[in-house]
Amino acid sequence: MSDTILKTVSETSTNQERQAMYQVAREIEFCYGHRLLNYSGKCRHLHGHNGIAIITLQAEILDDRGMLIDFGDIKQKVQLWVDENLDHNMILCKDDPIVPVLESLGERHFLMDSNPTAENIARLIFERALSEGLPVVKVQLWETAKCNASYQMSSQPGIDAQ
Repeated sequence: MSDTILKTVSETSTNQERQAMYQVAREIEFCYGHRLLNYSGKCRHLHGHNGIAIITLQAEILDDRGMLIDFGDIKQKVQLWVDENLDHNMILCKDDPIVPVLESLGERHFLMDSNPTAENIARLIFERALSEGLPVVKVQLWETAKCNASYQMSSQPGIDAQ
């Protein structure tokens, strides 16, 4: 009998530790070119993608309108930045030797401190959303219909997402 009571108390405390959350997501489509440095596969060559970034926001409560956020706010704070900075642009590492050539030709490009992998581009968009004060928990970047990478907040206490 005491085992049953302990089990019930244990289950109750576990359920109390969990919190229900609201989530919303917005898809942002954009076209970009890139290439990867220090990589021996075919992605070492300049090439492009029709990418889809999915921005996921999360909160415990809704505002007085019954919303986590207006989808238009995500558009204003993240999508317009993606449209202006990443869409139809070459996303390159600042150390890429082709950067001076593109600059001499007046070609658009966006420079990153790191290799412009799908993982790093997802992190770039995540950090942009965070800097705009959005409660972002995940950015998933679909590079192709079958391949995606994501950057998200850690779900384990004490572990930081890197």
